Amino acid sequence: MNFAEFLEAVRRQAGLPPTEAANVIRATLTTLAERISGSEARNLATQLPEEYRGYLHKEVDFAEILDRVEFLNEVRTRSGLDDQQAAEGARAVLMTLREAMSADEFENLDSELSEDIRQLFHPEGRVWA
Repeated sequence: MNFAEFLEAVRRQAGLPPTEAANVIRATLTTLAERISGSEARNLATQLPEEYRGYLHKEVDFAEILDRVEFLNEVRTRSGLDDQQAAEGARAVLMTLREAMSADEFENLDSELSEDIRQLFHPEGRVWA
């Protein structure tokens, strides 16, 4: 998936204008990078268009543990969107990310996240199996 396809997928799923979609992509990927190990962030970056790789850059290898509410609050603060737009935008970014990455890489990422954050990778109403 290239840069324009990723942006359009997030924009369409979240119902946001392009500028706000770009902001929520940046905010979500930056927040996600803080929640995963440095090696996982580097591996994930290789799965993304070059324009988004810098958002996953980490100086440290440890991951910060946050629950879903805290994760979404970070995305809201970083994106400048309201609560609902930030939540819908984060979900759109993570669902698009899942489509863009290999199954092996998704499994690795999945293993580093809490169950409540993993649920964001699925459409609303879908139960995590």
